[in-house]
Amino acid sequence: MDIGVLLPTGTAQWGAADDPRTLVGFGRRAERLGFSSLFVNDSLISPRIEALTMLAALAPATETVTLGTAALMPFLRRPVQAAQSLASIDLLSAGRLTVTVGAGFPGRFGRPLYTLSEVPWERRFARLDETVALWRALWEGAGSFHGEILRFDDLPPTTLPSRAAGPPVWLGGATPAALARTGRLYDGWLPYPPDPADYASGLRDVRTAAADAGRAAEDITPALFVSVRIDDDVERGRRALDEYARAAYGMPLEELEKIQAVVTGTADQVLADLRRYVAAGARHIVARLGAVGLSSQRDQLERVADLIPAVQATAQSC
Repeated sequence: MDIGVLLPTGTAQWGAADDPRTLVGFGRRAERLGFSSLFVNDSLISPRIEALTMLAALAPATETVTLGTAALMPFLRRPVQAAQSLASIDLLSAGRLTVTVGAGFPGRFGRPLYTLSEVPWERRFARLDETVALWRALWEGAGSFHGEILRFDDLPPTTLPSRAAGPPVWLGGATPAALARTGRLYDGWLPYPPDPADYASGLRDVRTAAADAGRAAEDITPALFVSVRIDDDVERGRRALDEYARAAYGMPLEELEKIQAVVTGTADQVLADLRRYVAAGARHIVARLGAVGLSSQRDQLERVADLIPAVQATAQSC
């Protein structure tokens, strides 16, 4: 059972006097506290430290934690260049990179980004799958690639990652099409369903698609992206999480809870909710800390770290 944390790389999560250079120390502290992974978000809409830049800074500063994206949007980058950057981070971290990818979705986090990237919105899912296939070909030393959308002849030698097959690539998404594609093509699944029952049914669909493709269930890591806020005063915690939701997403907590996994309350209440996801099959939890300001983020980091042994024990008993 792995428990990781999303680093607060977005400016909406910082206080006025916060220094973003302390994020590397934040990651080191998480590693010492027992978190097994550090993840970063990717976007052009909200100001933040660029995802791959952050991971490159963390690679030599950490020793054991997995470094991951949640989720990287490949259409924001030239595909061959992205393969080179990802392989470089995998090398710098001695094979600790995990790449979660997504195609974006309608609204402010989707179509406008494609316009900025000068990439067509149409066939975005096919483009995503082909981009990942191209990366994998490059990581294996291929000299050409011929897909339906992406076609390259005479590819030059590129940087090879630490691992022969390259870093694992997970998919974020929970639509029926995303579940099927995860089972057929990807190494892991990182959704954020607000109901553990939906997580369990989605994981069943992923595993069915995997079996139909001749893959084993063990080939796919079942992960979960969840916002977490621990507070001894439940109502105070909800007010703080509402502030975070409005700062990060421009929506109140009650709306965010309808579309994303959110757990809040006392430590015992949060543990109970996380256990429901573990019982539903999640084996790598990525916790987004619901706090504004790096000091508050560090406080939540310590509180969530206290739950790690209990969550891991739950997985062992399932």
